[in-house]
Amino acid sequence: MMLNPYAQRQVDSPHRIVIVGGGAAGLELATRLGNSVGKRRRAEVILIDRFPTHFWKPLLHEVASGQIDASSHQIDYAAHAKWNHFRFEQGALANIDRGRREIVIDETTDIDGRPLLPKRTLAFDSLVLALGSVTNFFSIPGAAQHALTLETVEQAETFRRRLLSSLLRSSHARQATPGAARTPVSVTVIGGGATGVELAAALRGSAEMLREYHLASIDPASDIRIRLLEGAPRVLPALPERISTRAQDVLAKLGVEVRLGCRVRSVDEHAVSTADGETLTSDITIWAAGVEGAPVLRTLEGLPLNRLGQVIVDATLQVEPGSGIYAMGDCAACAAAKGDALVPPRAQAAFQQAVYLADALARRLDERAVPLFAYRDQGTLVSFGRAGAAGALMSELLRRPLFIDGWFAASCYRHLYRRHIMGLTGVKRALMYAASQWLRERVRPTVKLN
Repeated sequence: MMLNPYAQRQVDSPHRIVIVGGGAAGLELATRLGNSVGKRRRAEVILIDRFPTHFWKPLLHEVASGQIDASSHQIDYAAHAKWNHFRFEQGALANIDRGRREIVIDETTDIDGRPLLPKRTLAFDSLVLALGSVTNFFSIPGAAQHALTLETVEQAETFRRRLLSSLLRSSHARQATPGAARTPVSVTVIGGGATGVELAAALRGSAEMLREYHLASIDPASDIRIRLLEGAPRVLPALPERISTRAQDVLAKLGVEVRLGCRVRSVDEHAVSTADGETLTSDITIWAAGVEGAPVLRTLEGLPLNRLGQVIVDATLQVEPGSGIYAMGDCAACAAAKGDALVPPRAQAAFQQAVYLADALARRLDERAVPLFAYRDQGTLVSFGRAGAAGALMSELLRRPLFIDGWFAASCYRHLYRRHIMGLTGVKRALMYAASQWLRERVRPTVKLN
């Protein structure tokens, strides 16, 4: 039975804006709209997400490597909604009825799989899809079954626990049989984009920290083997070559084995087979080689999708002019202002689209003209963990990228997260968050051990 507690509304009800997906873009938009049109009761703003908490995805590699505790960086949707004048509903999108202007929210279950919230419908006047992306396995045999991914906090924690368990077992085996040959724990990262490079660099630092705590009698240089496989001629192929060169130098110094022009043919439980016929032993394999739109989008009728399952939108981020149905962030295919290229699936693009839509939706309520969305590339930053960071900032004054490295780049990388939190919570609460996180870091080990 499907409940319909919200679909029937009074004629004089305020305009209802429903945002599906509480990632960086969705939560930013809900917060801005809540504090503008929601606070003044000019519109009802509702955020839908299948999880109860928000986590900034660019930090997932640090959760996977044990360098941060995810619980210290999560935002509770229900509490945040209360403080910022919007409403939160937990659940996953199941369907869209464009004719009735309703969405169907799937049944929500608890951790034991028991029903928590029933399947239900929710009416909308404006609908924003901010569902993010999922891992694209490119139909590689065994990849979905045997490779881990970094899409959620739970997946990052699964990787961290598996790595820690493998290191502990390996350490105990060496102690039980003195003199036996040392067999390293092998970790294979498939994909040399930002996620793959950042994870590979962070893992080496985590292994060194584990030795410092004497949790496992390991030699980080010989007891853990980290491979990074990339099909392109260089890592970070979408970024300027100077950043790629810097990344490869750092990975080499960290002892990460980088294989370029290496295409994966299949993935097994403990091995990765390459297109040239080589079989690489792999105790833990993680896939970071590409993304596509959320699977639910392919099941919805009437939404224009590209080959990656992203919603095709116009320059106002609508699926059709005047439809009142929008898409933004990684789930949207939006043409960039120059050329035929699409706006890249980056956090800065999601943020810019959220800022744009917050203004555009408010303008539509006032029946004012709405400008077109224009993406501005502000540069990119890549973290190497304890080895610093590198990147390029776009300079309008110099009219060329400004390359940065070392501690300054690392500081800029951290600033991106602080800016994200400050945009959501305001200066006062952001400072309180930062202080609480700093205190927690002072009373916990530098790597998560449990």
